[in-house]
Amino acid sequence: MTAPRLEIKNLSRSFAGRQVVDDVSLRVMPGQVTCLLGPSGCGKSTTLRMVAGVDMQDSGEIFLDGKMICDTVHHTPPEDRSIGLMFQDFALFPHLSVAQNVGFGLKGKAAEKTSRIKALLDRVGMARHIDRYPHELSGGEQQRVALARALAPRPKVMLMDEPFSGLDDRLRDDIRDETLEVLKDEGTAVLLVTHEPGEAMRMADEIALMRDGRIVQQGAPYNIYNAPVDRQAAAFFSDINVINGTVHGALTETPFGQFLAPGQPDGTAVEIVIRPQHLKIDFDRGGRGPNPTIAEGTPARGIVRRARFMGSESLVEFTMDFDGSVLRAVIPSVFLPKPGTPLWIMIRRDKCFVFPR
Repeated sequence: MTAPRLEIKNLSRSFAGRQVVDDVSLRVMPGQVTCLLGPSGCGKSTTLRMVAGVDMQDSGEIFLDGKMICDTVHHTPPEDRSIGLMFQDFALFPHLSVAQNVGFGLKGKAAEKTSRIKALLDRVGMARHIDRYPHELSGGEQQRVALARALAPRPKVMLMDEPFSGLDDRLRDDIRDETLEVLKDEGTAVLLVTHEPGEAMRMADEIALMRDGRIVQQGAPYNIYNAPVDRQAAAFFSDINVINGTVHGALTETPFGQFLAPGQPDGTAVEIVIRPQHLKIDFDRGGRGPNPTIAEGTPARGIVRRARFMGSESLVEFTMDFDGSVLRAVIPSVFLPKPGTPLWIMIRRDKCFVFPR
């Protein structure tokens, strides 16, 4: 079995009595991209700084290829860790050319360094800019140079802290994909920090979802998205609708029919969470009243509050008859009913999550 390239065990850090990182453990395999995902202030960047060696943990251990590089006693200096760094501001030296930036800190014979610089710049599509300076480059070009410079010493691990946030949306996707391809080709283990779920889903082989200094859920993007550990985890990836209920005999009765609540004792107040794209409008029924189905339960009537076209889909908000709550549905293509229109709504039972309230 392949050993992890990077392993973090029980890492903790506090500042002024506040626990910023709390017992964080994770493993990153060679060629794997693991994303630390979470809101600002949850401890992501602090974790990254401890792995880089620029901050010291209060407890825990860090291993590289099975060898301990840091605990609370022993501390390998950052420059000796074989760890590369990429940040959102690129951190290029303005007085150095592209070639000099990429070669900064490289050791070895001049011919070997020149060969490595040219190979990397060619790999990231920047060979024709080898003699230019950072201020002569666009943001995307600077990002490519920063990637080449970080990869030049052949680090075993690459740490990336919100590296694409300074790029505009249209350019960002291309740069992310190109960066990921280069990192995979180099076999580098990547630990990426971001607060954007879309970026994590696009880039990561594994996501570690952080909240209040702890990893609350870890796994492949598909599993994290489709089996969230709690309501907050579900809401971090998309808008959600919440329907309240109470458990009786492992079932929860709602205006949309009964829902399974396995493992929840009778009397437990629960929240049924469903994403807007999994609400369905029964166009065939119109205003003729409910007609329960096994697959989708009982339709419930709502009155359209507003409808907005979002480009490839429409967002429709309803005020529900049963309790006056507001539910949101995402409908493919163009669907813009007038406010005040009554419609019957069903929900995908197989796409619902049931959590204790």
